[in-house]
Amino acid sequence: MNQFVQLHTVPDLFKFFKLNQPILHPLIAVVDFSKVCEHTHEYTKLSADFYAIIFKSNSSNNVKYGRKLVDFQDGSLICMAPNQVLEIEDEPDVIPELMGWGVFFHADLIRGTSLNNKMKDYSFFSYEISESLHLSEKEKQTLYDCVLKIEAELKENIDIHSQTIIVSAIELLLNYCSRFYGRQFITRKTSHNSVIAQVEKILSGYFSQNSIAEQGLPTVKYLADQVNLSSNYLSDLLKKETGKNAQDHIHFYLIEEAKNILLSTDRSVGEIAYSLGFEYPQYFNKLFKQKTGKTPVEFRSMN
Repeated sequence: MNQFVQLHTVPDLFKFFKLNQPILHPLIAVVDFSKVCEHTHEYTKLSADFYAIIFKSNSSNNVKYGRKLVDFQDGSLICMAPNQVLEIEDEPDVIPELMGWGVFFHADLIRGTSLNNKMKDYSFFSYEISESLHLSEKEKQTLYDCVLKIEAELKENIDIHSQTIIVSAIELLLNYCSRFYGRQFITRKTSHNSVIAQVEKILSGYFSQNSIAEQGLPTVKYLADQVNLSSNYLSDLLKKETGKNAQDHIHFYLIEEAKNILLSTDRSVGEIAYSLGFEYPQYFNKLFKQKTGKTPVEFRSMN
């Protein structure tokens, strides 16, 4: 039986996982997956109105996040932003042995705090599942210690300090995730170098074949799709390895092509801007000066 489940509240979450334990806070929950009685539907699409940080292993069902299957066998961590979708497909007649934990918190918990403004910096909330965080034993314990701090505070009586302490513990957890992703970028350097080479080849071919005339300027999403990564992961990977994110790489090839046209033709700046996919020439002028320190006219006259 197929179903789509939208979890709006912490009680919805407890009901879905069939957790027989008290709800300690209306906006955040820590779930011990060894105590979860998973749903019995054969196929479920699951989405929630809150953030989720999930570490889960030894699952015998197939879980999809984005376009990829999740392999939790070795123990890995995924982070989901509100309204992203997990697809869960149970294997018939198999009772999974679950291990791991999940921290689920509503955006209202952090609204008005400094963490709320920082959430956009935690780009791993938009990674594909194939880009999940694979943890060493030491790293697993570090994150689990953060989870235990959150859980311990939830068991205290709520007072004026509760939100500050809980939010600080969540921020610490996320900062460790950022650190460990940074380590993962380093340890996977060889495979990442292959991705960088692919990106350079794709952009070089795109501009040399004049694909702009038919498809417009390449986007970060276009690049990411070509190398089977999410947009955020690709940008973070490129930034880590080259100092420039995906948009910077696109702009580099765009400006180089603009320079070639400026020096090899007498077409007006407006015509060149339109040929490069800009709807308004002033946007082209602004970008060109930002990247070269000169306007297109100044560049042409000096060369």
